[in-house]
Amino acid sequence: MKLINKWMLFVCLFLLGMHKVNAVTVTLTVDEGIEIPAALNTAAQNLGTVLTEINRAQGAKSILTTKNFRMDDFALKSLVRLWEVTPFYCDDEEVVERCWIFKDGTMMVSHIPLIITPEEEDFGVGNYQEAVVEFDASGNITDFRLALDGHMFESMERCGSVVEKEKQMIILQYIERFRTAYNQKDIDFINKIFSDDALIITGKVVTVRNGGDFGGFSQKVEYTKQSKEQYILNLRRAFARNKWIDVKFSEIGENGEVGGCAGITRSRVNDTMYGVRLRQEWRSSSYSDEGYLFLLWEFPENGGDPIIHVRTWQPEWVGGVRQQPDDDISTLGAFDL
Repeated sequence: MKLINKWMLFVCLFLLGMHKVNAVTVTLTVDEGIEIPAALNTAAQNLGTVLTEINRAQGAKSILTTKNFRMDDFALKSLVRLWEVTPFYCDDEEVVERCWIFKDGTMMVSHIPLIITPEEEDFGVGNYQEAVVEFDASGNITDFRLALDGHMFESMERCGSVVEKEKQMIILQYIERFRTAYNQKDIDFINKIFSDDALIITGKVVTVRNGGDFGGFSQKVEYTKQSKEQYILNLRRAFARNKWIDVKFSEIGENGEVGGCAGITRSRVNDTMYGVRLRQEWRSSSYSDEGYLFLLWEFPENGGDPIIHVRTWQPEWVGGVRQQPDDDISTLGAFDL
C-alpha cells in the first residue's frame, strides 16, 4: 500500500512539473525626456502576472485563473472572451516594450507577442499576432485587445494624414477593438458600435453563364445591401457555425493596397465623420476570404463613443484577377462627404 501511495505521489508531482511554466517578466520603457510615471513598474508587474497565467493555462489546457489580475471588468471580459474563442500564449519569457504615456496619466503598450493556438488543425500552427494593453494611472489594466498590422502604423507615420495625431490614435484604437470583437465573437459590442440606421453593403463573387449555349462561364461581383438588423442576424449565424474566427486588417487608407498615403480621411461636410479603408482577411473554421473594407465613423464632438454609419466590403479577387477598390462604395466621396 505504501509503495502504491509513493507511486501515485510521484505521478502527481510529475504531472504538475509538466505544467510548470516560467514567469514572464515585463519591462516597460519610456522615450527620453519623458517623466517616468510612478505606476510604470506596477503596470509592468500586472502585465507580467497576466501573461504568466496565460502561458500556464495554455500549457495545462485549462481555464484562466483571474483572481490575481489587476484589471477592470471591461479588460477582463475582453481577455476572457478572446481566450475562449482563440487561446494563445506569450511567445517570450522576457518582454521589453516602449510604453506610451498620455496626459491624463494613462499608459499603453503595443507589440506584446502572442501565438494563437486553437485546437483545430486547419487554423494553422504558430499564427503570430500582437496585443495592445492599456493601463490607468495606477497601473491597472483597462483594455486587452489584438493589435492592427504593424505596417498600418508604419504607413501612417511615414505618410502623415489630414487627421490630427490625437484623433488618429483614437480611431485606430477603436478599429483594433472592432477587429478584436470579431475574433471574440462579441456580437454585443458589434451591435452597439453600429448606428441603428447603418448602411451595410457586402460583395459576393458569383459565377454566371455567358451568352449562348457554348459561351462558358465567368465571374462577377454581386452586391447586397443590408440593414443593421439583417447584418447582425447573419453575423450571429456565422459566429454559431464557426469554432474560431481570425480577422486581420492591413493596408490602411486610400490607395493603401498600392502603398498610398492618404491615411484616414475626414469629411469636408461634417467634421465629426471619418472614413477608413482597410484590407481585410477573414479566416474561420468554415470559410475564408480577402477583400477591401470601408468604414464611415462618427466621433461625436462631446467625446461620446464613436459609431459606424457605413460598412462596405468588396472581394479582392474575382476569377483569379486582383480587383482595385471600387471608389463608388469605398470612399467618403461615394457618400457625398
